[in-house]
Amino acid sequence: MIDLKTPAQVDAMRQAGRMVAQLLQRLQEAVLPGVMTGALDTLARETIAQLGGTPAFKGYRGFPGYICTSVNEEVVHGIPGRRILKAGDIVGLDVGVCAQGYYADAAITVPVGPISEAAQQLIAVTREALARGMAMAVPGRRLSDISHAVQTAVESAGFSVVREYVGHGIGTQLHEDPQIPNYGSPGTGPVLKPGMVLAIEPMVTAGRPEVELLDDGWTAVTKDRRWSAHFEHTVAITEDGPDILTQCPKKKP
Repeated sequence: MIDLKTPAQVDAMRQAGRMVAQLLQRLQEAVLPGVMTGALDTLARETIAQLGGTPAFKGYRGFPGYICTSVNEEVVHGIPGRRILKAGDIVGLDVGVCAQGYYADAAITVPVGPISEAAQQLIAVTREALARGMAMAVPGRRLSDISHAVQTAVESAGFSVVREYVGHGIGTQLHEDPQIPNYGSPGTGPVLKPGMVLAIEPMVTAGRPEVELLDDGWTAVTKDRRWSAHFEHTVAITEDGPDILTQCPKKKP
């Protein structure tokens, strides 16, 4: 069942979204060669507390981190720890915050120092896929129009869409209906209506789309170990079009 939010509920989610955006701002500024992913997690814990929010990920189904840090071939759900970022790496930063009982969720992929042209293109294509998906988040369209727009943007550039993980509804729970695949034919699925709030999140690989879990039970990596990028926004559907509740600054390569 898809829960439609009132304007007041969307405003409450916007507060959580601002916290997410501020957190991503601080995290991306801290991404430098030699930084340990665990240090980013500590920064996230401190920042969420300073902002007055509650971490959405810590303890969620047993997840040990405050954020997800997914490096290079890691697609999503990377656990922060002792891994040291190196110049030329890319790192996906996925964060969630709860404020006044409402959640917001967003992700960006940022470079660690100078990166290759291929890595720059991977990041740019994934960011563009998110933009095209969000452009479809308007009343009267179908849910799969978002999915199809993402897939078309990715595959036309020669990259692959991860199929095992999807976007989702969001509100008083971190994950709500509906699920939002990043692939599919247009014109199917629920009709999009004002009050829907969706976490749209393309996960894109430079090689094959297949992924597998590491032994930690959380970190998803590409089977062929080609690199991956991830972008996400929490978006409210309104009569005036998509309202991005987690506007995030972007660190350009």
